[in-house]
Amino acid sequence: MLAKYWKKIGFFILIIACIFNVMIKFVNKTSLKSELEASATYVNQQEENKNLDK
Repeated sequence: MLAKYWKKIGFFILIIACIFNVMIKFVNKTSLKSELEASATYVNQQEENKNLDK
């Protein structure tokens, strides 16, 4: 019986895994503001390091 329905069972498991993956990404998503602040901080630190090396 399992041999008859293996494609449907596999497809169902694949759909559940994809939905689970998407939900985890939505829950753990960082805000755009925090991403921009982190990028700006990194760029400022790199500029300061370049200025100190001169």
